[in-house]
Amino acid sequence: MTSITTAAINRPALGIFYICLGILAISVNDMLIKVLSGGYPLHQMVFTRSAIGLVFTFGFVFAEGGLGLLRTATPGLHLLRGLLVVCANMTYFCALAVLPLGQATALFFVAPLMITLLSIPILGEKVGPLRIGAVVVGFAGVIIMQEPWKADLSVSRLVMLLPVIAAGFYALMQVLTRRLGMTTRASALAVYIQGTFLMVSAVFYLVAGDGRYAEGVTNESLIFLLRAWVWPSPDDWLVFLGLGICSGVVGYCLSAAYRLADAATIAPFEYIGLPLAILWGWMIFGEWPVAATWAGCVLIIGAGVFVFLREQAKARPTPGRRARWGRR
Repeated sequence: MTSITTAAINRPALGIFYICLGILAISVNDMLIKVLSGGYPLHQMVFTRSAIGLVFTFGFVFAEGGLGLLRTATPGLHLLRGLLVVCANMTYFCALAVLPLGQATALFFVAPLMITLLSIPILGEKVGPLRIGAVVVGFAGVIIMQEPWKADLSVSRLVMLLPVIAAGFYALMQVLTRRLGMTTRASALAVYIQGTFLMVSAVFYLVAGDGRYAEGVTNESLIFLLRAWVWPSPDDWLVFLGLGICSGVVGYCLSAAYRLADAATIAPFEYIGLPLAILWGWMIFGEWPVAATWAGCVLIIGAGVFVFLREQAKARPTPGRRARWGRR
């Protein structure tokens, strides 16, 4: 069977540039979300940042060709992709309100390993037994960070699983991006996502915007999700503006990255977000990862780097192939 990616756009260097820029914007976004998480509900932040981000995203649309780019023959797939990224964000940010920034990010970084697995049935990419073994090692890192030998953790293990669940949604979204990106520009993909965020957060406001469902709730993640909307202070409006700018950059760059190159090539570069998250956690919140988090990070990142190196080795032509290409 021919892989879908063989017929797709293949500009790996540009794809890597976009994923690095997008992950930088994500790390800043996560830090700002955590800064605001003590006083505002999650759906208010999502609505505000998406409204601001949509303005910037339409600028990308006009730069790439105009509103005609938004026409699509597969609206259902675009809606599904948007809902997947909404679920990924909501789940991850609920964890972020409770967990240290570095730990939440490290747990989320099983996403590239999930992308590698999902690229087999969805994109038709070939993944050998060594890379499957690397994925297993990466998930062992997740288990270590759960610290199963401890009976009294400061947060519940369910909360610690939220970034892993978010990673599953995110991985599905990105392999779907690769499929849709064959016929849709990155700016249009970003508009569909921002629109889905606005729609879902508006529904949250109508249902729970007055905070009625937060009464009597003690779980900090649920409080973050369900508390009442609050009019931002002048200083916080600058933070919300920063969230909106990051949202626009993230939506475009991630869509562009997975549109321009194979998922297995792009995914490992997402790991630059981990040292950035640890840096923000240390500088802004005074957090420093515990030993179990460091050990899990080594296994997860090591597995991701191994998967990347195997992919690069597979893509390199053999001597016989080089000789044939040289005669052409």
